[in-house]
Amino acid sequence: MKKENSIIIFNQKQVRRAWDNEKELWYFSVVDVIEILTESPRPRKYWNALKTKLNNEGSQLSQNMGQLKMQSSDGKSYLTDVLDTENILRLIQSIPSPKAEPFKLWLAKVGYERIEETEDPELAFERAMKTYFKKGYSPNWINQRLKSIEIRKELTDEWDERGVQEGLEYAILTDEITKAWADKSVRQYKNFKGLKKQNLRDNMTNLELVLNMLAEASTAEISKEQKPKGLNENKKVAKEGGNVAKQARITLEKQTGKSIISPKNATQLQRSKNYLDQDKKV
Repeated sequence: MKKENSIIIFNQKQVRRAWDNEKELWYFSVVDVIEILTESPRPRKYWNALKTKLNNEGSQLSQNMGQLKMQSSDGKSYLTDVLDTENILRLIQSIPSPKAEPFKLWLAKVGYERIEETEDPELAFERAMKTYFKKGYSPNWINQRLKSIEIRKELTDEWDERGVQEGLEYAILTDEITKAWADKSVRQYKNFKGLKKQNLRDNMTNLELVLNMLAEASTAEISKEQKPKGLNENKKVAKEGGNVAKQARITLEKQTGKSIISPKNATQLQRSKNYLDQDKKV
């Protein structure tokens, strides 16, 4: 397991974390989070008592906990209890602290919004558009991104029809499509753009998004005609769909003389957009 350690600052205090490249997850030091939220002078003792309480209540939180070596204030590394982002949020819900209350309110709001989106899927698109605008994406890019979400949904509906299992099998087929059209696996593509947990599509240029949409739309159409069964047959279709977009990419690259696969990520794309906006104002 390849890990990358780092520190983030919250309320002027440090939280140690480690990135698991295989699982693509951040793991956070539990005692650091508890110390910040409770201001306890003995966060380890607080955590031990809370673990016992949660176990007695039947919580599975401690079962999802791991241990990683993290550097302590004395400069030495010790095994430290860690949780991923999802379980850290579950932990926060268990801490009776005024500092934890904003997180609890935020989680309640997010949960309510997801229930609303289940009843009215259009709300998800509206919230996504507002979020992308706030992040600084251009209107043209946002339109492409929202269209890509629609096409992705059509593809996953087709996969459901063919008995493909959500989760691992979705990921395997997505990887096949990406390798076919971009000559990179999803992980290689992310590494090329300097990404970790971030969504790859959120870090694509307009052209990359268009080609990815073509690959996924082609895969869905071929699947409807061939009606593949099982993962292996669907992998074959995924490659065929990806190859349609690959031919378009190769043709365009020959015409323009430059690669479509860009190392730019969202930060650089948003910065470029801001520079263009400033030029227009001048």
